[in-house]
Amino acid sequence: MDLTFFRNKTQVLAAAALLSVTTISAQTFSDFTYQGNDKIYNDNPLQPDEFYSPILQGCYPDPSITRKGDDYYLVNSSFSMFPGVPIFTSKDLVNWKQVGHVLDRPSQLKVEKSGVSHGIYAPDIKYNKHNDTFYMITTQFAGGIGNMVVKTKDPAKGWSEVQKLNFDGIDPAIFFDDDGKAYIVHNDAPPKGTEQYNGHRVIKMWDYDLEKDQVVAGSDRIIVNGGVDLSQKPIWIEGPHLYKYKGKYYLMCAEGGTGGNHSEVIFMADSPKGPFVPGKNNPILTQRYFPRDRKEKVDWAGHADLVEGPDGQWYGVFLAIRPNVNNRVTKGRETFILPVDWSGTYPVFQNGLVPMKPKLKMPQGVQNQTGQNGFFPNGNFTYNDKLTDKNLDFRWIAMRGPRENFITVTKNGVKV
Repeated sequence: MDLTFFRNKTQVLAAAALLSVTTISAQTFSDFTYQGNDKIYNDNPLQPDEFYSPILQGCYPDPSITRKGDDYYLVNSSFSMFPGVPIFTSKDLVNWKQVGHVLDRPSQLKVEKSGVSHGIYAPDIKYNKHNDTFYMITTQFAGGIGNMVVKTKDPAKGWSEVQKLNFDGIDPAIFFDDDGKAYIVHNDAPPKGTEQYNGHRVIKMWDYDLEKDQVVAGSDRIIVNGGVDLSQKPIWIEGPHLYKYKGKYYLMCAEGGTGGNHSEVIFMADSPKGPFVPGKNNPILTQRYFPRDRKEKVDWAGHADLVEGPDGQWYGVFLAIRPNVNNRVTKGRETFILPVDWSGTYPVFQNGLVPMKPKLKMPQGVQNQTGQNGFFPNGNFTYNDKLTDKNLDFRWIAMRGPRENFITVTKNGVKV
C-alpha cells in the first residue's frame, strides 16, 4: 500500500484504523505500524505452491510491464502524488521490489497545483532492444505538459528530463517493431463533428522518430473507431498496447470505462498500421457479468498489459478493485495478474471471465518470498517503520510536491 504523508497529526490518526503511530511531540512522528487483518486472507491461507493476486496491494492502478532479459519492470499511475510513477522489478512476476519512481524531480513532475485526480495518467513502460533503452510514456495533466516521454538505460538509476509530445488525447503507449521502427498508440476524441454519443472515443497511431523523440507530423491515423462494435455504442476505448506475436500485430485496449463495466478487448492485424479486426471472443477480461453481492468480490478488471513470463507462459497485469462490505473502494485500484492463454489466434486471460479467486498457482520453480529479502509484502502483513532512516521507504510519498518540502528526518522520527 502507498504510505502517504499527511500534513498534521489529526489527519494521520484519522486516516486508517489499523495504523499505529507513536508521537514524540506535536509535530514529530515515530514508530509507524501497519497491521493487516483482511478477511479474504484469513479465509484463504497460502499453500507452498500458491501466491496472492493482487501482487501490489493498495493504490497501484493502470499497470504497465516490460522485460529486458531476465528482469521485469512494472509502473503505475500516480496522479498528483510526488514522486510519480512508482517502478518495481521482478525476475519471476511473483516477488516484486520497488526500485524508486520514474518522475522524482520537480523538473519532471509539475503537480503542485493539480487536483487529486489530475497529474499522471496511465504510464506505459517499454524496453527497446535496438538501442538498449527503456521508455516511459504517459499523460501529465499538470504544468501544461500533456503527453510526454522520458527514457533511461537503467530504470533504477534515474530517468531523463521530460520530452513533450505533439499530440492530444490520453493513455499513450509505445511499440518497437522488429525492424527498429517505433509507433505510438493512444486514446483521442473522434474527429470534430463525428462524435456519435457520450463516451465515443478512438484509438490513434503515429509513427515515432527515435532520433528526435517525437511523433512524425501528419502520420496519425485512426485504427479503432469507438471500440469492438461501433453500432453498440461502446464507451471509453482507451489504455491501448500494441504487440507482435507469431508475425501478427495485436492491439489490446480497455473498454467500458474504469468502473463496473470495465473490460479488456483485443484486435489483430497483418500490419502495425492495421486494419485491426476485433476478436470474436471479446472481451478477453472482465468481471462485469456477475452478481453484485458475490463472495470475495473483485471488480472493475481491465486496463491490462501483456508480457511473456520466464517459463514461456504469457501473463497479463491489470487493475481491479476489492470493495469493502459497504461496496466502497477504500484500498484503491490495485495491480492484479493472471496467466494468459495464447494457444489460439487471440490471447485470453485464464479465469479472467469468471469470478476471480484470491490465490494463483506459483509458476514452476518459483519460491514465494513475500515480505522477505526486500520484496514487497502481501496478504495480511505487518509493516513497521521507525521513521529515522535518512532515505525513507519509497512508499512514503506526498501530495503535489516533494515530501522534503514539509518534513525533516530526525533521530526521533519525522518532524512535520
